[in-house]
Amino acid sequence: MSVRTSRRLLIVPIFIPHQGCPHKCIYCQQEKITGQSRGPTNTLHITEILDMAIQSPRFPSSVEREVAFFGGSFTSLGIKRMTELLKAVNPYLTKGFFSSIRVSTRPDGIDAERLELMRAYGVRTVELGVQSMDNEVLRLSQRGHTAAHTEESSELLNRYGFRTGVQLMPGLPGDSEEIFLQTVRKVIELQPAMARLYPAVVIAGTELADWYKHKKYRPLALEEAIRICGESCILLENRGIPVIRMGLMSSPSLLKKGTILAGPWHSAFGFLVRSWMHQKAIERFLPGPGESSNIGIRAPFREIPLVRGYKNQGIKWMEKRTRAKVEYVRRDDFIQDGRIEVDLL
Repeated sequence: MSVRTSRRLLIVPIFIPHQGCPHKCIYCQQEKITGQSRGPTNTLHITEILDMAIQSPRFPSSVEREVAFFGGSFTSLGIKRMTELLKAVNPYLTKGFFSSIRVSTRPDGIDAERLELMRAYGVRTVELGVQSMDNEVLRLSQRGHTAAHTEESSELLNRYGFRTGVQLMPGLPGDSEEIFLQTVRKVIELQPAMARLYPAVVIAGTELADWYKHKKYRPLALEEAIRICGESCILLENRGIPVIRMGLMSSPSLLKKGTILAGPWHSAFGFLVRSWMHQKAIERFLPGPGESSNIGIRAPFREIPLVRGYKNQGIKWMEKRTRAKVEYVRRDDFIQDGRIEVDLL
């Protein structure tokens, strides 16, 4: 059991890998991604997870708390199975331990009957596995739905008052940077409440792994994925759509040697993207190449990690960009977020 918390929201996840999925997508291996078995989730299992969560010292009373069904396609489980899972959570909502439920599902698994059921049982957020808004990319990835399904389900979710999240996957077969950024622009027009970015990686046991071995598929390099996700994040967040996750979560099964065969997986992928975005923002404040042989950097305290970058890659980038040695990075909270001050030494 894991508890994920932020300053405003705590999420207790319940994984239902592959359950309800009518298709096996070319890239998918959810047991290895989530570290959970494929066996059916039952009421006892849910009770054990939630009881463990509320007894945890990390279970605070001062933030919003939510139960989330991740993996699989929740609304494709069937009405009876959906009701069983929702009823198992309901007592914990009634007693005030949690305020709502979140589910993830497919864009073609949404209809009025299911939305009425979920709304009655306290589901507030629905995350759609959109992946792409390009129909050829969706076809090659064997998603089994089209971009039109995403448009229709988003409209229906908004009409019923749900908060909608979108999960997007750059680097799928047939994709490119231009195609994916067009996907992002189309998604923005749907006005989701949040987004996740999961660059495609090649996992052992998938059809994509066979494509990779036979040189039918080239995954994104890490640097490509960082740039594409960075540009996408800028587009989304400039329109008020927060990106709440970038890159797959680490799990023991995912980290096992031989599981990830290729692709832009990194344990700190989200931080790498945020550092790239910060570099793009502060570049205009740096001196030109050769203007000084030594410089010092001052930045707001909370942005110093972004200035330094992963394993000081940000400092190396600044030194290459300016041809000057960075003598120090110091705290200066009088500086606005997203800016730096440079001392020429």
